[in-house]
Amino acid sequence: MTDEFTGGSHSQSRSRSHTHTRTRTHVRAGRRSAFLRASLAVLAVARQAGAVLRRVRDEVSRTVTPAGWIAVVVALGGLSLGWLLGWAEAIVAGIVSIVLLLLAVPFLFGARRYDVRVHPTADRVVAGGSVSTGVTVRNTGTRAALPSRLDLPVGDGIVEVEVPLLRPDAEVTEDVEIPTPRRGVIRVGPATTVRADPLRLLHREHEWADVHELYVHPRTVPVPATSAGIIRDLEGNPTSRLVDSDISFHAIREYAPGDAQRQIHWKSTAKTGQLMVRQFEESRRARTAIALSVAVADYLDEDEYELAVSAAASLGVQSLREGRDLEIVAGAEIPRVVRGRLRAFRQLGAVSPRGLLDEFCLVDSLENTMALEEVCALQAEESAGLSIVFLVCGSRLPLERVRRAALAYGTETTVVAVVCNETAHPRVRPIGDLYVMTIGVLEDLGALLGRGAVR
Repeated sequence: MTDEFTGGSHSQSRSRSHTHTRTRTHVRAGRRSAFLRASLAVLAVARQAGAVLRRVRDEVSRTVTPAGWIAVVVALGGLSLGWLLGWAEAIVAGIVSIVLLLLAVPFLFGARRYDVRVHPTADRVVAGGSVSTGVTVRNTGTRAALPSRLDLPVGDGIVEVEVPLLRPDAEVTEDVEIPTPRRGVIRVGPATTVRADPLRLLHREHEWADVHELYVHPRTVPVPATSAGIIRDLEGNPTSRLVDSDISFHAIREYAPGDAQRQIHWKSTAKTGQLMVRQFEESRRARTAIALSVAVADYLDEDEYELAVSAAASLGVQSLREGRDLEIVAGAEIPRVVRGRLRAFRQLGAVSPRGLLDEFCLVDSLENTMALEEVCALQAEESAGLSIVFLVCGSRLPLERVRRAALAYGTETTVVAVVCNETAHPRVRPIGDLYVMTIGVLEDLGALLGRGAVR
């Protein structure tokens, strides 16, 4: 009995000891959780303070100009040196710098009280001209706004517009003339209001979301019908290819095995005593294709490339106006590491003259791209039944390569090479089945086609 009592007492003692230990462990865990929560709170406050300090640093760096930083250095250095060395001039320079910085602060207020609208008179212009753009600034505040400046990004440049003193709800409109010497897409905006003091120590900017894209089309000239004297279609005379069934009757010939019985001409058969069948000339709708070389090495300079783009655009616009099926291809950008193993070209899929000219705004010359003959071979593989193809290239592309590019198309396709050479005389010369048309200026294209030089 004693042993049992002793064992029971020992067991009870272990139980109490175990319960007491758990209580102490729970208390320690609670203390650790409180410490952990306090640590996390301190870290959160530190993060928020760091974020605030970073925002303040960024705001100060955007507000203080280089001249302003010089004034800050003069103020701090002048006061420090003047106090330590007893230089009265340094103290005066420091005080003057502080006064100038304080006087510049009021000029920063009111940058957001403007309503800025940019409204160009046209969104599409021709290269070589200009477009007028109105910039309207209205004071939406309840107090007069001090004079300020408006920066209007135009392409890679910035146009500065001076904004005078504006009373509440007053507005002013300034006209900005944007030159468009080159083909491309010019991004106009977003406008940025700039508030600065007369000494430009401090400045503050506010950007507006009004952005416009100005399409600068390549210069084009009217050209005669692209198929005049080259290809004939349903609207004109038939082609010279003879077929067994079409709508344009050509002649009567003797029956040959395999001819359809419905083509037998019974009156001629009765007269000759032999089976005679009708023969027709093929009539088909002209399908025009334009292959533009975009390789930098094919052109003497950038002006020659722009001439080629304008020539291709003129031919394409004329084809669309005639209602013809049109395909325009150009080489695509190919990374240097895969050049020779990757074939790719860019196809302009516009169905209206305006849309086509918009796409031509984005056709740039490329360093790494497929050769013209490779582009033509790829186009010939994917497009069948082309009636006429214009190969537009520069003067540095050898004639042998132009002929190889023309050989990619079938014998039923008429190929005309338009070689742009600003130092050459305009002319057309046939080389086998290939017509080589050399133009020095864009107007030569319409003149050569108008004279029916390609036949």
